[in-house]
Amino acid sequence: MSVRFVVQTGEPVLRQKCEPVKNFNQELAALLDDMKQTVRAEQGAGLAAPQIGVAKRVVVIDVEEGFYELVNPVIISTKGEQTGPEGCLSVKGKQGTVTRPNKVKAEYRDRYGKKHKLTADGFFARAVCHELDHLDGILYTDKATEIYDIPVEE
Repeated sequence: MSVRFVVQTGEPVLRQKCEPVKNFNQELAALLDDMKQTVRAEQGAGLAAPQIGVAKRVVVIDVEEGFYELVNPVIISTKGEQTGPEGCLSVKGKQGTVTRPNKVKAEYRDRYGKKHKLTADGFFARAVCHELDHLDGILYTDKATEIYDIPVEE
């Protein structure tokens, strides 16, 4: 496992539509392990593969509800609405106000290819939506009603 470099706004991979994972193998497991270590080192709530330069439909989310590895995730339903602050490991020094669903249901596969479903509420739902947007080349700044500077910790 290793901490990977998190690419920043302006890198073309952040605007790509990512490819589905077809092979559930050691390479995928290593990618997920690296993503897990990277999101924790960066103290983030989530990380999508394109944020480390890999155009695959892979996301990790680390929230109070637990640590999730989502491979080929798809949101199947949403409910309600929440508006609040959002930041991104690939948009350092900025935060924005974004409206997202308050509840989402998603389907995904785990690192072994087994199919799962999840229901996420509140901040967890926000994190799921934010990370899945990355897989389609969408950044939170595309949806924010306002964007403002925040101090960057070195």
